[in-house]
Amino acid sequence: MPSNFTKQEQVMFDDLIEGFDDLLVTAKLATKYDVPSPAEMVRARDQFWIPAPMIGSTYDGFDQTSNFGDLTETQIPVSIGYHKVDPRKFSAKDMRNQQALNAWGKAAKQKLASDINFALAQTVALQGSIVVKRTVAPTGFDDVALVDAAMTEVGITTADRKMLLAPRVYNAMAGDLAKRASGSARDETAYSRARIGDIAGFDTFKNDVPVNLTAAGGGATTINGANQTYVPKATVTDSLGVDVNVDNRYSDLVITAANYANIKAGDAFTIAGVNSVHMITKQDTGQLQTFRVISKPAANTIRIAPALISGADGARASAEYKNVTATPANGAVLTWLNTVAAPVNPFWVKDALLLLPGSYSVDPEDGWQVMRATTDAGIAVTYTRQGEINDLSVKARFEVDFGTALTTPQMAGVELFNQT
Repeated sequence: MPSNFTKQEQVMFDDLIEGFDDLLVTAKLATKYDVPSPAEMVRARDQFWIPAPMIGSTYDGFDQTSNFGDLTETQIPVSIGYHKVDPRKFSAKDMRNQQALNAWGKAAKQKLASDINFALAQTVALQGSIVVKRTVAPTGFDDVALVDAAMTEVGITTADRKMLLAPRVYNAMAGDLAKRASGSARDETAYSRARIGDIAGFDTFKNDVPVNLTAAGGGATTINGANQTYVPKATVTDSLGVDVNVDNRYSDLVITAANYANIKAGDAFTIAGVNSVHMITKQDTGQLQTFRVISKPAANTIRIAPALISGADGARASAEYKNVTATPANGAVLTWLNTVAAPVNPFWVKDALLLLPGSYSVDPEDGWQVMRATTDAGIAVTYTRQGEINDLSVKARFEVDFGTALTTPQMAGVELFNQT
């Protein structure tokens, strides 16, 4: 450890790093992505593109003369968008107080870890496109089994499925197990620790930083304009004739809404006559496709996830990435799914949720003292302090730098309870 730190500070920092990973519950359920070097990141302004999952296509027969098409290799933009800091100022008297320093270190550890967990949970909660609406309170297995069905029927892998449940939802499901008379260790654990473990193929966890979603306020909403469909593409040519990457996770939808101003990011809906399809076989699931509002890029326009790809244009990429049975008809009704304010319960496939460790430079030669350590999750935790000669006080700060990304909205979603 650097010799210009007090013994108290060194102990505080060691204690913070020792338990930091234990608090990163959601981070452990995401995939750590190895970002480019700091030099590359500074030139790219902490933004870069990564490959998107690809869907194959097959054709019948030996003669494939007419079936050789271009490869549509899509990309996803990701960025290091979070920098969280817990700053404090200490007097010369305060610096003698080991208990106060330790308490601050513990509080900073809890808050910074919570910030990372919440950012990951919020990424799924607001962008995951599979929405399972329940009009009743949570009961247990049946609730998670519906999520399993919603993912499986569209061809999402059964491996590494994760689910975060709001505290009251989690405890209600534990209550369902605890009431059983089987006497199994699982039921006993549910009773003694309110712990439920794996359900219907999902690793379930209690979420201590739940994301709340208010009721949709868009009112009566319909499609404004027929033949609205999206054609996936790897690049487009800009006004200077340069090919630039395209984010194919979202598409824009023109609508007529009674209260357009009240539509917000995270709102969920279905469109009359637009069903989901199995992503591999392209068979109709018989269920309406669910969508999420990502943003409002223009008047009476919403950006949605997933991109609405009907294949009606006949393009090869549209056929491969097709996710709905039909293009919505002009005047087709949107049905809002989040009708009652409630915490959302996000679920996802681990590979679809990324944690991106960030980097930044803090040079001791610039006049401050620095301690830094990297957690098992790849997050660098930095402690920086600087003294003030005027009053002998010390300013100090803990901080982390990171980003999150959901590579495929259709490999994630939310479950809502007590909806009308």
